[in-house]
Amino acid sequence: MTAPDGLRDVDVLTAVSVTDVTPTVRRVVLAGTPAAAAAAGPTVNLLVPRVGDPAPRWPAVARDGRIVWPVGAHGVALRSYTARRQDAARGEVEIDFVLHGDGPAASWAAAAAPGALLGVAGSGDLGIRAAGRLLLAGDETALPAISRILAEAAPSTTGLALVEVAGPEEEQPLAVPAGVTVRWLHRGGTPPGESTLLAAAVAGLDPPADGDDVFAWVGAESAAVRTIRADLRARWGLGRARHHAIGYWRRGRAMSPAG
Repeated sequence: MTAPDGLRDVDVLTAVSVTDVTPTVRRVVLAGTPAAAAAAGPTVNLLVPRVGDPAPRWPAVARDGRIVWPVGAHGVALRSYTARRQDAARGEVEIDFVLHGDGPAASWAAAAAPGALLGVAGSGDLGIRAAGRLLLAGDETALPAISRILAEAAPSTTGLALVEVAGPEEEQPLAVPAGVTVRWLHRGGTPPGESTLLAAAVAGLDPPADGDDVFAWVGAESAAVRTIRADLRARWGLGRARHHAIGYWRRGRAMSPAG
């Protein structure tokens, strides 16, 4: 596809390996040009074609970043994810997909094999700020972001990461600074989005002392995030510059991002 004047083609990545890292998380390594890999993160807008579509009708991208969709049916869905890893020199991007639900991204990942295509239509940062102490809280959809934040944190960083998953089989090894503790919260048979574990765990923490250099980052189901955000603002006294809380998905809808 050649973009019309004033527009550019989207970057297209090709799956080169597919690995199940837990029973519900599938890791896909994608390859493309160095420019495409550099543009695909930390957060990335993925263009997800229908399963088995060998020639997707990709949109184009305007100079101001707007996505310009083709006229008529195209079968391509837009979803936001966090790249767990990206290596521009090798032209590689690593995305973890949660296989809950039957949304377009979960369906694509469930059927993914080497050669499958994804488009890239813009990216953004994680909303993290360097701080001496971190509080990270999220469910499995936030694990790629939490993993990346911890891997890139200064060795002197202290803090706590609270991660809600179904059970021990969903835990993943994380590279963590020595002063950061990871606490896994197992919701057992409670469906995703219906547990209060994450909000309760944050509510059970003592707020930081005045003058503490602390930053809180939260990513999970929207209702849980709203509860935690309110706690961080009211009880912890964190202003907008000291926390970032984002609803990654909404109960009743497919888990679209994994991070």
